Formats: sequence, structure tokens, C-alpha cells
Amino acid sequence: MRMSTKGRYAVNALIDLALREPAGPVALASIAQRQQISLSYLEQLFSALRRDGVVESTRGPGGGYTLGRPADQINIGQVVRAVDDPMQEAPQETPDPSAALWRRMQLVMLDHMSTILLAELVQEQIAQGATPATPPPAPSARRPATKRLRVMAPNSVFALGRDFAA
Repeated sequence: MRMSTKGRYAVNALIDLALREPAGPVALASIAQRQQISLSYLEQLFSALRRDGVVESTRGPGGGYTLGRPADQINIGQVVRAVDDPMQEAPQETPDPSAALWRRMQLVMLDHMSTILLAELVQEQIAQGATPATPPPAPSARRPATKRLRVMAPNSVFALGRDFAA
């Protein structure tokens, strides 16, 4: 039994997103480039993931996608269900004696995927050498001390005239 291409790409893209979102929203174009997935295909997947609340989008400059919930609250079964078309009962001319078996197998596989958290997959990637993004430094509340310059020159035309008159 194999997972669909949509499911595999969605899981890979979410791992990529989870590794990089600490630095801010992640652009789909950058995920598409790193994962070698068509941007339009990735847009379709993220549209379905956004509908299910798995990801959130931010528009505008510096925008992109972030996880809709913490990675330890997203299971792989949710991701696959969000992007995969449910098994549809197609009318067949001849009955398929194994159709019930394949439906049961798919349900067992989805149940098992529901026990795997996105956070676990991200930790596995980090253990294998993937480097997560670091959050940008927080702006400092204190301004650095500036040394005031003491100017010995006259500050106006009148002061300059007084200096010459003396």
C-alpha cells in the first residue's frame, strides 16, 4: 500500500515549513524550490491545508505560510485527509471482489498515520542534520547610548560675528 503523491508532497512541504517558520512566514516559492515541487501544485495542496486549519497564510511583503497549530498538534493522518480525495465508489460494470479489502486497508493506514505527529518528523529531520531556522532577534527595548558631541563652533551667523568682533 502506497501513500498518494499529494499526501507525500504535502507532508514533505509541511516538514520544510515547520523547520523554517521560526524565522517568520515561509513563501511557497521557496518551499517549491527546495522540495522540487511545482509551485501551482503546491498552491493547490496548501489551499486544502488552509481550509482544514493545518496552515495559515499571511499576505503582503514578508508574507507566506505558517502552521495553523503547533507541530505537536498536527498528525499526518489529518494532512493526508486534507489533501487526498476520499476513495470514491465508482460504479463498475463488474463487481470488484477486493474493493472492501482495499477500503479497510486504507482506513488502517490512515489510523496509523494519525498516530504520527508532524513534530516527530521534524525532530527526525533535525537528528539527520537538517538545520531549523532561528527566530530573528527581538528588538531591544533600550537604545544604545550615544555620546553627545560638544561643538565649539558658533551656532549662528550672529555668534560668528561676535567672535570676529572680539
